[in-house]
Amino acid sequence: MDTRGAILQRLADGRFHSGQALGAELGLSRAAIWKILRQLREQWGLDVQSVPGRGYRLARPVALLDSAGIAAQLNDHVRKAIADIAVHWCLDSTNAHLLERTREQDIHGQVVLAEQQTAGRGRRGRQWHSPPAANLYLSLGWRFASSEPLAGLSPAVAVAVWRALADVGAYNHGIKWPNDLWWQGRKLAGILLELRGEAEGPWQVVIGIGLNVAMPQDHHDRIDQPWVDLATILGAPPDRNRLTAILINHLVATLQAHTEHGLAASLADWQKADLLHDRPVVLQRQEGPVTGIARGIDGEGALRVETPAGMTSWHAGEVSVRPRHD
Repeated sequence: MDTRGAILQRLADGRFHSGQALGAELGLSRAAIWKILRQLREQWGLDVQSVPGRGYRLARPVALLDSAGIAAQLNDHVRKAIADIAVHWCLDSTNAHLLERTREQDIHGQVVLAEQQTAGRGRRGRQWHSPPAANLYLSLGWRFASSEPLAGLSPAVAVAVWRALADVGAYNHGIKWPNDLWWQGRKLAGILLELRGEAEGPWQVVIGIGLNVAMPQDHHDRIDQPWVDLATILGAPPDRNRLTAILINHLVATLQAHTEHGLAASLADWQKADLLHDRPVVLQRQEGPVTGIARGIDGEGALRVETPAGMTSWHAGEVSVRPRHD
């Protein structure tokens, strides 16, 4: 943890801490402490209050992620499936960090979380905006003995996140194919799956999830698409440790069911959550756009689109899709 994270950890309780005491604990001068606190205000959008004679505090306490607190809230069978929960103050990307581990170890059941990402990634090379101590940036490693369960894995993971969001009260949300979570026309969460393995197996999969929990006000203009966070939907930000445990519970249960039964185990809930079903859509591809009516997904998670030329199926790597507004 860097000095900014260490100071934030001490201020997280919402109580006053003097600059002198902070400096003594961290081996820094009061001037250095003041400089870092200014960064917390100006660069990270945290409301750090300063009162002469009392010190510094956060206007609103921050509940930092805690691996032990998360593990304690896991279901018993899920706890047995999770090998490790590691919380980092700052990573370039939780997915990249876990992918690097595949070079030398089995990452099955390993969870990596970060309070902040400097190079968070979404699908199709997009950046995932990742301010500190505000949202949820999580990656889970999972091993499959063969490539067969990989078919339909992306929409199955989206269903797991959809179920978890319902458990915390975020109703009226849905899935935009292949695996984005939206609420009333605004993006709430994104999923990125990355694979490592040989054709005959085994395959190691890194499942990355970015979930907007409580986006700082001064970050609102830095995202280039409509978005929403759980604090807006619920009226207050949920406890991120409880949220993380609920998410891991659903992910593990879904992955275990998917290994046994494939996408069929998630298909009924996908159909409930599908935001594009029976809607006019435009598929963007290198050869030019395709228009039609979305008709759900097939057994491998491909989007079925009824076009003037007939029924077609499209995989996520081939196209991007958006609703068509005539």
